[in-house]
Amino acid sequence: MNNADDSTVLVVEDESFVRMIAADVLEESGFRVLEAPDASVALDLLKQHDVAVVFTDINMPGPIDGLDLARIVTERFPHVKVIVTSGKQWLGPEDLPDASVFLPKPYRPAQLTRLIEAQAKVGG
Repeated sequence: MNNADDSTVLVVEDESFVRMIAADVLEESGFRVLEAPDASVALDLLKQHDVAVVFTDINMPGPIDGLDLARIVTERFPHVKVIVTSGKQWLGPEDLPDASVFLPKPYRPAQLTRLIEAQAKVGG
């Protein structure tokens, strides 16, 4: 992707190995990647950085899960696109905040990259 390096992706995943793999895949595709182990850290990073896309797991520790994070991001940072993922539940468009999309686990690296690229273009 030619302008991928103009887009920062925030990967929010409590399982460090899964987060690291997603971050590596996206960095190899030319994105700048920030990582957060939970929603609280993610919200702090969103205040400090210009993020194009948040990619978040639903099930995370702490008072804010990934779905709540998606709602907060949509309200507070309307220019940021959100992709929600889970291997434990399936969400339809009606379950997500507006302009958010769902990517079920397990996903292929190419699926993740294409979806992030598409969302980054929509946001940019």
